[in-house]
Amino acid sequence: MGYLYTAPLIQEPMAIFAYLAAVVGFVFVLGESKNRLLQKFFHYAPPLIWTYFIPMISTTLGIIPDQSTLYDFVSTYILPFGLLLLLLSANVPATLKLGPKAIMMFFAGTLGVIIGGPIALAIFQPLLPEEAWTGVAALSGSWIGGSANMAAMIEATGTPHNVLSPIIVVDTVVGYSWMGIMIFLAGFQHKFNKWNKADNTIIAEVNEEMAKFSQENSRPLAVPQLVAMLGVGFGVSYIIRRFSELLPETSVLSAGTWTIMIISAVGIIFSFTPIRKLENYGASKVGYAGIYMLLATIGAKADLAYVLDAPQYVLLGVVWLAIHVLVIFLFARLLRAPLFFVAVGSQGNIGGTSSAPVVASVFQPSLAPVGLLMGILGNVVGTYGAVIAATLAKWVSSFYF
Repeated sequence: MGYLYTAPLIQEPMAIFAYLAAVVGFVFVLGESKNRLLQKFFHYAPPLIWTYFIPMISTTLGIIPDQSTLYDFVSTYILPFGLLLLLLSANVPATLKLGPKAIMMFFAGTLGVIIGGPIALAIFQPLLPEEAWTGVAALSGSWIGGSANMAAMIEATGTPHNVLSPIIVVDTVVGYSWMGIMIFLAGFQHKFNKWNKADNTIIAEVNEEMAKFSQENSRPLAVPQLVAMLGVGFGVSYIIRRFSELLPETSVLSAGTWTIMIISAVGIIFSFTPIRKLENYGASKVGYAGIYMLLATIGAKADLAYVLDAPQYVLLGVVWLAIHVLVIFLFARLLRAPLFFVAVGSQGNIGGTSSAPVVASVFQPSLAPVGLLMGILGNVVGTYGAVIAATLAKWVSSFYF
C-alpha cells in the first residue's frame, strides 16, 4: 500500500525540538489538571502514552519528519543523561527487602519477553522482511525496561526505518493495551490474592519505609543542585560514550549499547555514594524530562501508514505479549505471588520506569516507588536481556534466509 510523500511542515531540528517539547509539556500539564473529566481520562490513558502517540500522529500527518538529526542527538546524548539521573534513585536495599519472590516475578516477566520474541518471530518470519529480527531486538529492549533500552538496541542493530516504524506502533498499541488491562485487574487483586493464597505483608512494610524515607529527605530544588545534576549527567555520560566508542562492536553490541550498559552500572554505583543526595533535590525528575523527550522523538520516527502496510507486526506483538503473560502468571501461581507483584513485575519489563509506577499506584496509591524500583531494575538488566533476545532472534532469522 503506497502513499504520497509531501515535505513535513516543520523540518529544522531546533523547530522540531521546540514542537516536541511543547507537546510533552502540554500533555503533562493537562495530566496534572484538577478537572475530574481530565483526571479520569488520564487515569486510564496516562500522559506517557500521548508522548508517544501525538508525535506519531504528527509524523503521519506530515507536521514533522520521521527522520532528523535531532532524533540521533537525543538518543546519543540525552538518553544516557536521563538514565544516569534516574538510576541515582535506585534504593537497592529496599528492593532486596521485597524478597526473592518479587525479584523472581520480575525475572519471570523478563524470561517471557526473551523467549516470546524469537518464538513469535519464528511464527511470522515468512510474512516479514529479513531484517525483522532487528525489530524484535528493538522491541525486546523496550519490553525489558522501557524506551531507553529500546533506543540502545535500535542503535546497536541498526534497525531499518521500514521495520522500526511498525515496531514502535506495536510497542505503543500492544504494550499500552496490556497496561490498560493491568489497571483494570487492580480491582480484582484481593480476589486473586485469596485464590492464589498470596501474602501482602512485605508490600505494606516496604511501602511504609519508602514513604518515610522520601518525606524525611525531600528538599526543594535549587540552582547549585540543578547545575550539579546537569554536570554529572552530561559529563559522565559523555565520557562513557567516548570510552564506549573504543570498545569492540558486534551486530548487537555497538557504542550505544556499551554506553547504556556501562551507564546502568555506574548509575547503580553512584546510588551508594554521596552523589545519590542529588535525588533529594529531584534528580530523577530531571532525568524523566530527558527520557520523555526521548519518547517523543521515538514516537516521531513512527509513521502509522507503515502499519497499514504491515499488520503482521501487530500480530507478532500480540503473540509475543501473550507468551510473556502466560509465563509470568504461571510463575505467580507456582510462587503464590500477590497480583501486585505480577503487575509491577510485568510493567517493570514492558513499560519500565515510566509506566511501572503508574500501574503500582493504581494497585496501591502509596506504592508507586515500588513500581519505580522494578522499573529501575528493568533499566539495569534491560539491555543485557535484550542482547540475549536479539541474538536468539537473529538465530531464528538465519533459518529463513
